Amino acid sequence: MKIKSKIWIENDDGILISEGRIQLLKLIEETGSLNKAAKAMNLSYQKAWKLLDASNKAAKSPLIETQVGGSKGGGTILTPYGKSLIETFESINHACWNFLDEQLQKHSV
Repeated sequence: MKIKSKIWIENDDGILISEGRIQLLKLIEETGSLNKAAKAMNLSYQKAWKLLDASNKAAKSPLIETQVGGSKGGGTILTPYGKSLIETFESINHACWNFLDEQLQKHSV
């Protein structure tokens, strides 16, 4: 048996990060495009943009940067802060799951 949970980090300005937003950020890093990342998650571009815009407003620094035009067109990249937020969230999430597994074993449900 395993206990599963979903966590997110929020502040007074709203949700900073969640599992879904982490997935979106990882896909942006992989594809270099918010549009491609949104499609991979079966989200509309507008929905994906709203999620990231809300996270950016709740964050101390931007999570992504957009690049407009150029010979290869625009794109989206993660900022160093965005990358560090992924690492932090995944570390916290992993520790949470380990703690819950330990509790389950301790109480022998």
